[in-house]
Amino acid sequence: MNGTGVPTDVLRLVAVAGADDAGGLPVELLGDFLEVLSVAVCEGKPLQRRALHRFRARGEEAAGQGVALRALLDLYLSSAWRLWRELPAVIAAQSDPNAVVAAGEVMLRAVDDAVAELAEGYQLARRTLVRSQVSARREFVDDLLAGGADVVGLLGRASGFGLHLTGPHAVAVVTAARDFTDDSSLVKAVERAVLGSKGDSDALVASKSGNLVVVFAAPDREAIDHVLHGIRSALGPRTSGDGRVQLQRRAMDGAWQIAVGRPRTTAAGVVASYREALDAHDLAQRLSLDSPVIDARDLLVYRVLVNDRPAVTDLISTLLTPLLEARGGAAPMVDTLLAYFAAGRNTAKTARDLHLSVRAVTYRLDRIRELTGQNVNDPNDSFALHAAVLGAKLLDWPATPLS
Repeated sequence: MNGTGVPTDVLRLVAVAGADDAGGLPVELLGDFLEVLSVAVCEGKPLQRRALHRFRARGEEAAGQGVALRALLDLYLSSAWRLWRELPAVIAAQSDPNAVVAAGEVMLRAVDDAVAELAEGYQLARRTLVRSQVSARREFVDDLLAGGADVVGLLGRASGFGLHLTGPHAVAVVTAARDFTDDSSLVKAVERAVLGSKGDSDALVASKSGNLVVVFAAPDREAIDHVLHGIRSALGPRTSGDGRVQLQRRAMDGAWQIAVGRPRTTAAGVVASYREALDAHDLAQRLSLDSPVIDARDLLVYRVLVNDRPAVTDLISTLLTPLLEARGGAAPMVDTLLAYFAAGRNTAKTARDLHLSVRAVTYRLDRIRELTGQNVNDPNDSFALHAAVLGAKLLDWPATPLS
């Protein structure tokens, strides 16, 4: 027997039963709750502030251990009702009924105060943990995408955020009219779509410089297509670059576009894929490509042109400057060639895309042959012209003079 009026071994049995009822939580999470509660009932006094502070600390401890709040409250409440029948006032109820009423009032108040402190401590601790995790996640994302950080350290930290960088990974970057933020509902929707219903996929979704970045395992093309489909589904209907709604309803204001880099291994590979996705988006902007998904592997030829500016300038100067002599200048001729190649060399489709007659398109193609000496129907000439007009698009020629 101790000062609580309840035998120590009985208190221990009550604690164990309460812990089992709460799903097997550690008995230690109760602290001295049962002893303090028994003393309060026996003395008929409310819990002291010092005791309540200890329960707040227990709540913080449980939060740090990852215990669910519901299970923690179950532990305390289950132990409390089991203790009730062991209290001296309850055992002697027949001889002193009024004492049971008084004991019940004290106990209910004590349990209420203790649980309130317990829950408050838990919630404050969880808030601190969440802030800490968000900060750590943001720091990891910044370090991963910036490159130059400790590679071994990154690999170790990556597993804590659901990434295992030993295999090939790719990076998709989503741009939109509105900036993405980590706490937006749209980012959470993309995360659910990419991670799956069980949240066990090898992927990381975060915002970066106003864009949405998705780092994901990419063992094959099917995996890449699966992730891109999930992102598109979460983003919802899209508007085209000219503002036309492509589907019946819209999930966002303005158009969005996904650029995806090629798969690579290790943390350095993630950085390379991320930068490639950014480059692909930049090229898409410069080339006025309005496709929902821009794949870096499809833009390799454009990157070759961008990376060898002197050669591109020479190509434009040699093949396209004669078009400056055309009526209306070179711009309509360049636009015609771009539309013609984009239409798969289909004259009728080119005419529709340019809102011209087929005869007008044919006239322009013939005029291009006269001025440049290049025949769009000849494979070699066609290849050279296509490369030249793509370079002109990238360098904004003829609006911007060649340097």
